[in-house]
Amino acid sequence: MTDNQYILALCTCPTQAVADAIATALLEERLAACVNRLPGIQSMYRWEGRVMHDDEILLLIKTTADLFGRMEKAIRSRHPYETPEIIAVPIIAGSVEYLRWIGESTK
Repeated sequence: MTDNQYILALCTCPTQAVADAIATALLEERLAACVNRLPGIQSMYRWEGRVMHDDEILLLIKTTADLFGRMEKAIRSRHPYETPEIIAVPIIAGSVEYLRWIGESTK
């Protein structure tokens, strides 16, 4: 179990190169313990009054809640979208060892 100090952040990227750059930076700066890249995501969304359809790469970012602000800044500085998806959900439960590893990897 956890006290919600751990989060799973999500960020969609337009290309593999952008996804790789963001994931690498987050790991090198210790703002994430692990980043999964899921290619082949097909996003549909409203933007500027139109329904859009885009192929994207989804990043699943495991980190701590207290790092969200710094992580968001790091993503924004490397992301080409005007309004990138940067959201997080609390991890309400997980194996003690894995959650401990997230904490240790982001110190």
